Amino acid sequence: MAIASILASTRNPFLCLREPTSPGSRSVVFRRYLEPCGRRWIPRSIRACQPSDKLGGDGGTSPSASRLHFGKQLLSFASDNFLPLALVSGVGLGFANPTLGCLADKYSFTKISTCGIFIISGLTLRTEAIGAAVKGWPLGVFGLISILLLTPSFSRLIMLVQLQPPELVTGLAIFCCMPTTLSSGVALTHLAGGNAALALAVTVASNLLGILSIPFWVSRYIAGGVGVSFPTEQLFRSLVVTLLIPLIIGKVIRESSKGFANFVDNNRSLFSKINAICLSMVPWIQVSRSRSLLLSVEPKVFLVAVGIGILLHLSLLAFNAASIRILSGISGGSKKNSKENATAVLLVASQKTLPVMVAVVEQLGGVFGETGLLVLPCVAAHLNQIMIDSILVNLWLRRGKDTSTNVKTA
Repeated sequence: MAIASILASTRNPFLCLREPTSPGSRSVVFRRYLEPCGRRWIPRSIRACQPSDKLGGDGGTSPSASRLHFGKQLLSFASDNFLPLALVSGVGLGFANPTLGCLADKYSFTKISTCGIFIISGLTLRTEAIGAAVKGWPLGVFGLISILLLTPSFSRLIMLVQLQPPELVTGLAIFCCMPTTLSSGVALTHLAGGNAALALAVTVASNLLGILSIPFWVSRYIAGGVGVSFPTEQLFRSLVVTLLIPLIIGKVIRESSKGFANFVDNNRSLFSKINAICLSMVPWIQVSRSRSLLLSVEPKVFLVAVGIGILLHLSLLAFNAASIRILSGISGGSKKNSKENATAVLLVASQKTLPVMVAVVEQLGGVFGETGLLVLPCVAAHLNQIMIDSILVNLWLRRGKDTSTNVKTA
């Protein structure tokens, strides 16, 4: 009888929902009978403190939630594409307001930023990663041969193109003689599931050996074509000071402190962004210096130079892909390891680095023409090769997902 009396006195022992009193209010009041007192249940009201992300009962998203979601997507896109955005921002800033860039050039910020790039490269260089790359040495050796000995010959074809001003073509020809990129090739290799250790080893070795090969190829393929003498000895000393010594300094700092090495490894994304900022200073300063001259270039001519840069990268990809397939078929080995090594070498051997090119042009002191005009098409070529390879990696990843899905289904 006691239980029956309690149930009779309680109209709704379960959760009740009361609509807000005003149409504009989004708070909700929950009423639950919690505590018995004699034969009555004392109601306790709980009001939601946080505003609901849903409006009405149709499941629509509130404007604030939509803005928050869009902001997160925007930040994620900026983080994933930090290097291209930094380079484009540097070019845009140089065009918009060259005063600050000219001031930075006055205090040699280009050399400082180039040294900073290679110090960071030394800080992030793992000794064990280089040792792990030994397993893929046959393709690694081909990658070095392609970067240092074979692909520079493409500059001879580029020099056959006639454009005004001629610096646009000359800059791309110099760009073709450069070693591989310092960071983007390794990053894309890691993303594609390739042998990142092999990619890193080829990157380091090609940039070190490039100090010897760059003066030779530029002197043979480019300097003779424009009728100037090439300061080989001066450039060699400059590359040692600007590239090799900062790389060694960064590596020594890393090896001297295990705690700092762990800090670098745990914050590689941060150091990658700092590297991108240093790299973006190059086009910013060069465009600021040569803004008036760059504006005099016809857009049609510049688009042709950009097209040559795209065609150059596609040609390098095709050449290296065909060569790697032939070598992989001859050497045999594990199919998985061959695919990982081939991915690493294809991406690294088909890219050319912008900072070293800028260091070379800076040391030449205007021998081949206006520095800004030499660098500008190479900035576009650098951006294009990253974007093309990013698309290629995404296609590989999508194909791999489709293949694994088909295998599971079968």
